[in-house]
Amino acid sequence: MAVESGKVDRITGISSMAMRHVLAELGDAYEEQSGQPVVIVSVGGVDAARRVADGEAFDFVVLAADVIEQLAAGGRVDPGSRTDLARSAVAIAVAAGAMRPDISTESAIRDAVLRARSIGYSTGPSGAHFVRLFERWGIADAIAPRIVQASPGVPVGTLVERGDVELGFQQLSELMHLPGIDVIGLLPPEIQVATVFSAAVCTASNCPAAAEALLSFLASPEADATKRRHGMEPA
Repeated sequence: MAVESGKVDRITGISSMAMRHVLAELGDAYEEQSGQPVVIVSVGGVDAARRVADGEAFDFVVLAADVIEQLAAGGRVDPGSRTDLARSAVAIAVAAGAMRPDISTESAIRDAVLRARSIGYSTGPSGAHFVRLFERWGIADAIAPRIVQASPGVPVGTLVERGDVELGFQQLSELMHLPGIDVIGLLPPEIQVATVFSAAVCTASNCPAAAEALLSFLASPEADATKRRHGMEPA
């Protein structure tokens, strides 16, 4: 696939950790096909959004769709360039070899949370979902002392692996590659939430046409197998 606007020194991007493995693989594939160098930094979603909002010079950004909308409203990305890339479901992890609780229904998940010594979730979209869920279940106050929220950029699975968290919830794509944990399944459909991750060209970009060409590749059918391999579905 050729870069329509001609090659530039490099296309730079920033993303949340959820898309790290997908973008690393696809960035390499695009560079191999087009000869266009691509450099992508993956950090915690909160930090990535802040850096783009502060005007740091990236050509494109990949974050949850609602965050991309906020950056567009703030004039930091081109709203017309927004491209939905992938959907990511939330999964559950325990330490490798640990007892696996029943997670087949909403009530089973609620019971597992109430029994768990500690519960971990992220600062990202899945974490916000659980805050609302615990409040709806009426257990937020009861479990508050046992909640461990991972710092931005720190995978919840890392907390599970080292024993800080007994039951961890995060995007499947962020859990599935970590050692020392067992991913025991996805949230049941009645409480599942799929986060859409979108890309957009930053207004600070010096090569918006080249960045748009890359985003077209990231959203193309050619990228679908990579997304599925890393626990996501094409958007």
